[in-house]
Amino acid sequence: MQTPETTRELVIGGVTYETRYTKKFERRTPYVAPDPHHVRCVIPGVILTVAVRRGLRVRSGDPLLALEAMKMQNEVVSPCDGTVRALRVSPGDAVTKGQILVELE
Repeated sequence: MQTPETTRELVIGGVTYETRYTKKFERRTPYVAPDPHHVRCVIPGVILTVAVRRGLRVRSGDPLLALEAMKMQNEVVSPCDGTVRALRVSPGDAVTKGQILVELE
């Protein structure tokens, strides 16, 4: 069974393109960018060290903590400038994918 399609015009950089959207595409859940003020775990592991404390001012790229995952040490850095509002982990904690590690404001 073929999904019915709708033809639409799409303008990118001043150039008009004709494209077809399927009904499935139109019903999709729109992408929502992750909140840069919530630093989340991207791989399960164990927290080795924490380099920040509550109230500390950080800049984009500053190290926040070290995470051991799959026998590798991974440095988690700040995605933006801000102040540490909450630290949700401490050394030795086992963390899961998607878990909030640090909150920035």
